[in-house]
Parts: sequence; structure tokens; C-alpha cells
Amino acid sequence: MSSALEAFLEYITIIKVQSKATVVAYKKDLLQYEAFLKKEAINSTTEELIAFLAQIENKRTLNRKLSAINSFFDFCLKSMFIEEKPKVKLSKVPKTLPKFIEYDAIMHVLSGIDESTWLGKRDAAFLLFLYASGARVSEAIGARKSDIVDGWLKIVNAKGDKERLVPLAPIAIEKLTTYLNERPFVEDELWLNYQGKKMSRITAFKITQKYLGVSPHVLRHSYATALILGGADLRVVQELLGHVSIDTTQIYTHLHREDLAQTLRTYHPLSRQAS
Repeated sequence: MSSALEAFLEYITIIKVQSKATVVAYKKDLLQYEAFLKKEAINSTTEELIAFLAQIENKRTLNRKLSAINSFFDFCLKSMFIEEKPKVKLSKVPKTLPKFIEYDAIMHVLSGIDESTWLGKRDAAFLLFLYASGARVSEAIGARKSDIVDGWLKIVNAKGDKERLVPLAPIAIEKLTTYLNERPFVEDELWLNYQGKKMSRITAFKITQKYLGVSPHVLRHSYATALILGGADLRVVQELLGHVSIDTTQIYTHLHREDLAQTLRTYHPLSRQAS
């Protein structure tokens, strides 16, 4: 491993506090790049970078590796290891609309949950919490009772070590309160397993899979989709979701456009004319 690459990995680990998974992925991609070059990545040219990327057919994989390499060169430029960096734009990847569940389907499932036990009440409250907050699963299972004040949820485990406030619907607060009053444990953690310990990601996945047949992230998409189709401003949705870039949020505008197009096809007389 080159000294520049080692310095970069130390930077994103200690200074940027990137997750272990991100550091491992960046290290793997950059070592692969250096192996292709048979020299230190810091000395590569735009032509060599293009040659490396030309081997990769999958555009998502290509973009992931290019993102790692660009981050490395940005660091080298900032650290004055180099005077200029290779310039290659990200490849355009077809937008895939996120999977989501409509409100009626979610509420139908919730109405059928057996809430005769505290665990049943927990499951119902957890599903509604995810749909009402748009929280990432890591943010949801990291939430504490003290994070909810006057109907607002303070998300403190968001990506990038930032905090954000999200209002919770009264029905979600009601379900949550019922669950907390019934559970036999007094811990500050919001979501507990049957042993009274903090809920794991696996348990969270099992709950959403059991009742809805999806991962917890689909409820985050469902939250965002409901807001966009309801007419919410994209910047507001970005803030509620905790997206750093508006580009990440913009995928939901495809859903809005499709909803408008379907409305036009259904109700406008010209859309019913044969072409």
C-alpha cells in the first residue's frame, strides 16, 4: 500500500469518521486501482484512470469505484500531494424507482396485528414509527424515549453525525405510548427485544418482513413517497430524510411525475382519444 493511500485511509477513518464498511470498501477499490496501475495511484493520469474504468461493465460498480478514487484525489489535492487530479465524470445510471407501500396497505396490516402482548404492541408501534418518521433502521433502533419531546423525534444517530428533528403523527405517538406503558422494562432505549435488551437490526428486519414482507428501508421510501405525492416541497423532504444532497431526494420526483401523468391519462379527455 502506498504512503498516500495509507494517509487517505487514516484521514477518512479518524478525521472524517467514516464507517468501517466505507473504509474497507474504499481500501479495496483503491488497492485494486493500484494493482491495475502497477504503481502508486497518486501518480496516475486521466488516461490510466479511464483505462481502469473501461474494464468495468456494471455502471453502479463503476461509479462506486470512481467515487472512491475521486475522494482519494480530492484528499491528495487538499493535502498538496498533487497539483491537479485526473478528471472523469460519473457514468449515468438509469434511475430505479424505490419500492414503497401505500398508506392503506400499511394500515390494513397494522389493524391485523395481535396486540394482546407487549411484543405485539411493540411490533405495531415499530412499524408505525418507521412509517411516521422516515428514519433509517440504524436511527430507529438507536432512538431513546428521551429523544421524543412534544411529538417531535430528535434523530441523533443520523449519517454524518448530524441531528435533525422530525414531527411524529399523533397516531404514532399513541401506539408508542401504549407499547411503552405495557412493556415490562424501564430502559431509556425505545425499542427492546424480548429480553429487554436493545433491538438489533436483525430483529427490526424480522418484524417488517413478518408483517409486510419487506425490509425496514421500504417504510422509509414509503414515508418519502407519501410526502411527495401529497405535494410536499422537495427541500422539506430532503431535510426530513436527512439527505446531505438534494440529488438523493430527487429520485422521488419520478414518482410524482408518474402520478401526475396517470391522473392526466385518467381524467383528461384528450388522453382518451385514439392516436
